[in-house]
Amino acid sequence: MDFIEITAIRCYGYIGYLPEEKVLGQWFEVDLIIGLDLAASGNSDCLEDTLDYRQAIAIVKHLISTGNFALIEKLATAIAQELLTLDKVQQVRVRLSKLAAPIPDFGGKITVDITQKI
Repeated sequence: MDFIEITAIRCYGYIGYLPEEKVLGQWFEVDLIIGLDLAASGNSDCLEDTLDYRQAIAIVKHLISTGNFALIEKLATAIAQELLTLDKVQQVRVRLSKLAAPIPDFGGKITVDITQKI
């Protein structure tokens, strides 16, 4: 299987368990590894033979900006499931990070990493 990797998709959303997360919102960052067969596009040089990764980026941004989820695990799953509906996509790995989790005395980020296949 071949892969297209898209990194550092950033978007602001109102996803979270705590009420202030749903009101104030926060930044999220997503990395994708999308598995598909790239042989046809490698030979043809035609966009129609591969994944238009603008679609994948748009899906991620739409789900983050409009989603109403309590958990980032649910958001990551929703992203994976939507990407798997795209033509030619056979597998997707979603690494979704909450860049500024509202946890006292914590300056790191929280990341979930899921892989799903058709």
